[in-house]
Amino acid sequence: MTTVSRFRLCTILAAALTLQAQDLKEFEKKVTEFTLPNGLHFIVAERHEAPVVSFHTYVNAGSVDDPSGETGLAHMFEHMAFKGTDTIGTKDWASEKKALDAIEEIYDRLEAERNRGPKADEGNIGALEAKLNRAIEEAQRFVEPNEYTRVIEESGGVGMNAGTALDSTEYYYSLPSNRIELWFLLESQRFLHPVFREFYKERDVVMEERRMRVESSPQGKLQEDFLTTAFAAHPYHNPPGGWPSDIASLRSSQAKAFFDKYYVPSNVIMAIVGDVNPADAKRMAERYFGPWQGRPQPPLVHTVEPPQPGPKTAIVESASQPIELIGYKRPDQYDKDDAVFDVIQLVLSHGRTGLLYKELVQDKKIALAAQVIGNFPGSRYPNLFTFVLVPSLGHTIEENQKALEDLLSRFEAQPVDAAALTRAKTQARAGVIRQLGNNSGLASLLTTYYAAYGDWRKLFTSLDELNKVTAADVQRVALRYFVTDSRTSAYTRQPAAAPARGARQ
Repeated sequence: MTTVSRFRLCTILAAALTLQAQDLKEFEKKVTEFTLPNGLHFIVAERHEAPVVSFHTYVNAGSVDDPSGETGLAHMFEHMAFKGTDTIGTKDWASEKKALDAIEEIYDRLEAERNRGPKADEGNIGALEAKLNRAIEEAQRFVEPNEYTRVIEESGGVGMNAGTALDSTEYYYSLPSNRIELWFLLESQRFLHPVFREFYKERDVVMEERRMRVESSPQGKLQEDFLTTAFAAHPYHNPPGGWPSDIASLRSSQAKAFFDKYYVPSNVIMAIVGDVNPADAKRMAERYFGPWQGRPQPPLVHTVEPPQPGPKTAIVESASQPIELIGYKRPDQYDKDDAVFDVIQLVLSHGRTGLLYKELVQDKKIALAAQVIGNFPGSRYPNLFTFVLVPSLGHTIEENQKALEDLLSRFEAQPVDAAALTRAKTQARAGVIRQLGNNSGLASLLTTYYAAYGDWRKLFTSLDELNKVTAADVQRVALRYFVTDSRTSAYTRQPAAAPARGARQ
C-alpha cells in the first residue's frame, strides 16, 4: 500500500528545484540519526514548513519469512496493527486477558484431538469447536472496537495504514507536530506489550480477502500460479496472504512466536519527517522505546532457488480479458547490475514514452497495456524481471509474446538509443523527486533504503549509479538474463467449451 500525496504541484516542483540545487551534504544537515542501545534505529528529517509530522515504521520481515505451514502469518500483523494495547481497545484488560488465555487453552485441546488423525473423536471435536466459538464471543465482550484508531484520528491523525509485502511490513500515518509524543506512546506500546486482540476474527477477514483477491479474481489466480511455477524452492513462491489451509489454522500463539523472532528492535527502522526537533525526538525515543528488550537478529532465508532447467508455463482458464505475465530470473537488489535493470525497466515501460508501450500499444495496437515490473515479487532475494501484457480485442497472447521477444532481441543485438537512455535516467530522478515532495513519501524512502542497504544515503547515490549506466551495460545485461531457459510465462485463456449433453466423451 502506498500513501497518496495530496500536496500541491508547487510543493513537488519546489522539492525538485531543491534537490537539483543541493548535494547530499546539504541534505544531511536536516537529517539526524541515532540508534538506541537495544538496536532500534531512528531517522529524523526536519521540515518546518508546516506543523505536521509523518511517521513510518519499517519492519524488515514480510511474507517471505512466514514459517513453513504458517503462510499468511506476517500478513496477519497488518490486520492486528491498530487493534490497541493493554490499555487502549479494552473495557477490562484483566478480564479480557483471562478470556484470551481461555481461548488458547480450548484451542490447544482441539488441536490435540484433531492431531490424533483417524483415532480422533469427531464428537469431541465438535464439542470443542462449539466451546471455542463461545470463548471467542466471550472475549469479544471486553473489546472497545476501533478505540486505537479513534484516539489517533481525534488527535488529527491522517493517512493511517499498514502494508505487508514479501520483504517487509510497514506502518505509517501523520499527526500535527504538537501530537508527536502521542505517536511515541502508542507505537511503543504496540511493540513492548503486543496484544493479539480479535485474532481469530481477523483470521476470518484474511480468508475473505483471499477469496476476493485470488479465488474470485483471474488476475490474482494468474499471479499466484505464475509465482508457484517460477519458484520451485524459494519462499517467493508462497502467496503474500498465505495458502487457505495455512490461514485457517493460524494461531495466536504462532503470531506471538513470529513477533518475538522478527519484531526485534534491531530489525525495525523508524523515520520521523516534518516539523520535529531531533533532540526532543531522541529524548522521547529513549523514554518510550528504551525499555524494549533487545533480542538476536532474525536469520535471512537460506533457501536458494536452483537454476531453472528450461522455460516454464502456467495456464489459467478464465472467461475474463486475456492477460500474460512473463518473467526472467534476475539477481537481487544488491547485485552490481541492479541499476542496469532499473534503467531497462524505465526504457521499456515508463508511461507512454516506454518502448514496449509505444511499440505494442501505440504503433502495432496489439495490446491494451504493456508494463514492466523490475523486481517481482520482492527484491531482497533473486527474483523476476516481469512483463505484463494485455492483448487488445482481436489479438492474441502469442502475438504479444512474439512482439516482446522481437523487442528484446533488438536490445541484445544493438545498443539502446542514446535519447531513450537519457530519458530513462531523467525519469528515474523525477520519480525520486515526486516521493521527496511530501513528508510521508520521504519517510518511506528513508526507512526502505536504510533497511535494504544500511544507509539511507543510498537514496542519493543510487541516482549516481543510474547515471553511470551505459548502452553497453543495457545490452550486456539483456544478453545475459533475457534468455529462454530462465523464462516463466503464465497466461489466461478461455475455458474449453463443455461437450454437448449426451455427446460421446
